Amino acid sequence: MKIVLDNLTKIFYDKKNNSEVHAIEHLSVEIPDGKLVGLLGPSGCGKSTTLYCISGLQTPTEGKVYFGEDDVTDLTADKRGIGLVFQNYALYPHMTVAGNIMFPLLNLKYSKEDAYNRALEVAKLVQLENHMDRKPSELSGGQQQRVAIARALAKNPNVLLLDEPLSNLDARLRLQTREEIKRIQLETGVTTIFVTHDQEEAMSISDYIILMKDGVMQQMDKPQNVYDNPCNLFVAKFLGTPPINVFEGRIEDKKVYIGDEVIMDINSDDKKIYVGIRPEGFIVDKKGKLTTSVKAMEVMGRDVSILANHPNSLNETIRIIISTDNKLYSGNVKFNLKPNKVLLFDYETEERIYVDGSKE
Repeated sequence: MKIVLDNLTKIFYDKKNNSEVHAIEHLSVEIPDGKLVGLLGPSGCGKSTTLYCISGLQTPTEGKVYFGEDDVTDLTADKRGIGLVFQNYALYPHMTVAGNIMFPLLNLKYSKEDAYNRALEVAKLVQLENHMDRKPSELSGGQQQRVAIARALAKNPNVLLLDEPLSNLDARLRLQTREEIKRIQLETGVTTIFVTHDQEEAMSISDYIILMKDGVMQQMDKPQNVYDNPCNLFVAKFLGTPPINVFEGRIEDKKVYIGDEVIMDINSDDKKIYVGIRPEGFIVDKKGKLTTSVKAMEVMGRDVSILANHPNSLNETIRIIISTDNKLYSGNVKFNLKPNKVLLFDYETEERIYVDGSKE
């Protein structure tokens, strides 16, 4: 089931400050059928509000929500054929795993036998068929999350919606459970949207990510494409661990400068710019184009992280990732730069500037 959001806008009224809060601003996007899509962005960017408008728990101020070709904007949540999993799982503590999964089916007038058989079917899907008689308090956080997903899947929803599904889990369980979510989504083929502020989480399992800021979609694409080709400085800074290194630079006489050093040629008018360089975009070279002051090195097994300074850097510390094949460095070190890891942005608009003049 594809989902289409057409000019979706949601405005809340803040009584305390007597003002309007624009949670979503004119969001138009098509979410493909059968894909897992991550709604990603910082707190307050509108991602959860978008999910609730899709689910029917909130009504848009403007715009339309379509499931396939059907306009569902005015339908209540129970009429949309969705499965919704909240951050806190919302399991009934007095019910067993079977009881929790069966609950929505019994409300739909399934017989107890049919409801149990369906519950067992989805419990097998989430690998909890041997825990049907346990109560939530007897399960780990990851298992509770999988019960919540099983309950949402029991009704064969057209769309599965997950609101910060992993935020209550520790690091090990987050990794394990996100892999489970991807496996379940692939096996069911259900269109799935999950909200997260964790870029690693979104990048690792999403077919597509939608990155939002202040209620506005910044970019939608496959995760690697967004990382490699961010459309603006916000996107470039949001994705990547360690984060991108950003420098104040300028274009002068068809050359890109950081400080007094020319790092590349470009067919563009003179202007002030930001230069973003991914940590993996540096190559140690005595004849390199960019000089930094190395203050420390951290060996991380396969890689070495260089911590450096530069007078034109916006980062408090420049982070450079090189292989352990390199020797240890200190003081002023020169680097060449991998062209595909150097990104240029307009100083005023922070929009991407493309080296060859194209938009791709």
